[in-house]
Amino acid sequence: MLKVSIITASYNAAENIRQTIESVLSQDYPNLEYWVIDGGSTDGTLDILKEYEGKINYLSEKDSGIYDAINKGLARVTGDIIGYIGADDFYPNPHVYSTVVETMESTGAEAVFGDKQYVDPINTAKVVRYWRPGKNTDLKWLWGWMPTHMTFYASRKLVERNGPYRTDFKCSGDYEWLLRALFRKNVKTVYIPKLLITMRAGGVSNASLKHRFYANMEDRKAWRVNGLKPYFWTVSMKPIRKIYQLFVKK
Repeated sequence: MLKVSIITASYNAAENIRQTIESVLSQDYPNLEYWVIDGGSTDGTLDILKEYEGKINYLSEKDSGIYDAINKGLARVTGDIIGYIGADDFYPNPHVYSTVVETMESTGAEAVFGDKQYVDPINTAKVVRYWRPGKNTDLKWLWGWMPTHMTFYASRKLVERNGPYRTDFKCSGDYEWLLRALFRKNVKTVYIPKLLITMRAGGVSNASLKHRFYANMEDRKAWRVNGLKPYFWTVSMKPIRKIYQLFVKK
């Protein structure tokens, strides 16, 4: 049975991380390894993590940001399939991991991904945005597309081949990693047309216009550092695509 390893990067996440942990532990797939990499929280997050000793693995120490934390997790996980969940995210049902494993086994895919929904951070029953990415193609990347990082599950071989996340990125390191892994690469990916993650609205790259501007600059950098040439509108289309997501229904 393939082992699934899940990584959460956290910092001062006491308000919601218990729900995230319970969501992971409630999955019906038994061969699971879960690491929470905490950046030295001071708000009670560590106390919550200690409550789950024996059920989860965790590390709490200062880091240089979310992608440094993810790299620490990647250095520790031992699974055949690796995925991520944010410290304030949760799963829509207990069958996510079993669906992922079944799809990867039946198709021979090196990576799979699916749909995500954003919900109101207070009223989590209220869906504010839904993203149905569809299949991975180079042309869609050139039009501002990317799969959702928190629905992306990759084989260990793909993760090792692609290398660590760049820590000089502060909010678009996931975009750079996925671009590096998938664009113009012969990687078999499979889109799962199902909801795989629920996320609270917000996030570093969308927190304000200032952050969105900075994310846009990092998106451009992602292409540049990989020696890739996008269309002149590629990066500008990335946030524009989110407007469409406001009108997509599950």
